[in-house]
Amino acid sequence: MAVAVGAVGAMLALTDIDSPLRGPFTLFFLLAAPGGAIGAALRGLEPWGRIVASVSGAVAVNLLVAQAMLALHMWSVRGGVAAVTVIGSLIFLLVLVRRLRGRTPRRRTS
Repeated sequence: MAVAVGAVGAMLALTDIDSPLRGPFTLFFLLAAPGGAIGAALRGLEPWGRIVASVSGAVAVNLLVAQAMLALHMWSVRGGVAAVTVIGSLIFLLVLVRRLRGRTPRRRTS
């Protein structure tokens, strides 16, 4: 359900369709896409620490994208959503590649 809401939010923002759901769904996407990727990378943390770190990381990614686009005078809603999508996808792909190669750190049990 969350993936569908995020996908609809991204599509509404990228296609510039006027809808009352565009704002909330796009905001959900902008927080969930990088947050989910960062959460997948932090698999070894406790659940609450993982949630706090992934939400904080998602906010940081969004702020860095916005600041970089404003500094370069290239700000647009479509560009911001596309940049956050690319960054979140790259983080998630790096996590998948690392897991497939078996190089993830494993928790030690004592």
